[in-house]
Amino acid sequence: MNNSTAPLALGTEKIGKLLMQYALPAIIAMTASSLYNITDSIFIGHGVGHLALVGLGITLPLMNLGAAFGSLVGMGASTLLSIRMGQKDYESANHILGNVLVLNLIMGTAFSILMLLFLKPLLIFFGASDATLPYAYDFMFILLCGNVFTHLYFGLNALFRSSGNPQTAMMATIYTVLINLVLNPLFIFVFHWGIRGSAFATIISQILVLCWQFHLFNDKNYFIHWKKGIYKLKKNIVKDSLSIGMSPFLMNAATCFIVVIINRQLFKYGGDLAVGAYTILNRIVLLFVMIVLGLNQGMQPIAGYNYGANLHDRVLKVLKITILYATIIMVAGSAFVELFPHSVAAIFTNEEELVTYAVPGLRWVFAVFSLVGFQIVVSTYFQSIGKPAQSIILSLSRQVLILIPLLLILPNFFHVTGVWMSMTISDFISVILAGMLLYRELRTKNKPV
Repeated sequence: MNNSTAPLALGTEKIGKLLMQYALPAIIAMTASSLYNITDSIFIGHGVGHLALVGLGITLPLMNLGAAFGSLVGMGASTLLSIRMGQKDYESANHILGNVLVLNLIMGTAFSILMLLFLKPLLIFFGASDATLPYAYDFMFILLCGNVFTHLYFGLNALFRSSGNPQTAMMATIYTVLINLVLNPLFIFVFHWGIRGSAFATIISQILVLCWQFHLFNDKNYFIHWKKGIYKLKKNIVKDSLSIGMSPFLMNAATCFIVVIINRQLFKYGGDLAVGAYTILNRIVLLFVMIVLGLNQGMQPIAGYNYGANLHDRVLKVLKITILYATIIMVAGSAFVELFPHSVAAIFTNEEELVTYAVPGLRWVFAVFSLVGFQIVVSTYFQSIGKPAQSIILSLSRQVLILIPLLLILPNFFHVTGVWMSMTISDFISVILAGMLLYRELRTKNKPV
């Protein structure tokens, strides 16, 4: 791990170099994680069957909800940590570490207990049929039993990234992915554990890497580490962390609600295969979104530190560069999927009818996807500088205020196609709103757009 002087470079090093230094490890880690999700789906689709793949899609709302509570603590605390480092408040930074541990233990355990009590009726409400419910239940039951480890793993990784150790965060993710890639085929194809084998692979890999993270934070030479007196919850840290983390929490919570509506509408108008098509689409969308989120994770500590240090020119510069790179990524991804939608969908399953359902969805969703990177970066920018209100507006507008009415109206006229159309229209409107909010923010600071 780096020594205590590592964070100081955030306020002095060239922005372009810093962004690459922080973003590349995050991009590699996020891409590796996304590729794991894709290969996980491929193993399930080919090794267990297309109905298991549909069952996996049914669990997406609960996984998003779990991620929402994890990001509430992890993302909020990591942003607060960057700001405190910019203010040279290292005592508070160390208490943030202890508070993250305690908060994740509390939230992770409470979430698991509550969801396990109502798991089967929840999955039925999410759109599970008699054919797909057993797969969804087996997979989610195991994930919920290990949910507290998942929360701790992601929470500590966010602190590594924000405290000047993006390479460590990257390696933690890569280790998790590599362990997963070994255990998944072993449990599915050799041990014949079915979809439960995939869930066990996920939890076991996170527990193993979490042990490594605990060991690293035991290094007394690092400026934040385990020590007495940092585990008592502090009102200001908890309040500020949860306030800043409210935007990613609402985004993930809204995603949970949205996926429920999408699955139910798809099942209503297209049955299990339409739900399976969304599972495929979701995995492909997530691949490119995760790359942009990796960029955002590189931007976040730079923007947060320099905002805390009142170096606003540096904040604006990292924003501009991040928007440029995110747009390039999304344009490339959109072009690839629009050109080869059938080949992309066929990676996940041999069921030709399922591929047929997925192709038009891919075409519709990726029609304006090249613009979405801008919206994601702007939302994270507001979060990074400690302005959660604007970030929450952007998150809710895309996921709730715009998309939900469209999902409730358009499928009545266009059936399954109406679901895909709703996503495309929502993305386009949310990009316009992000541009308006960013313009207003920069104009109030007398900065050129």
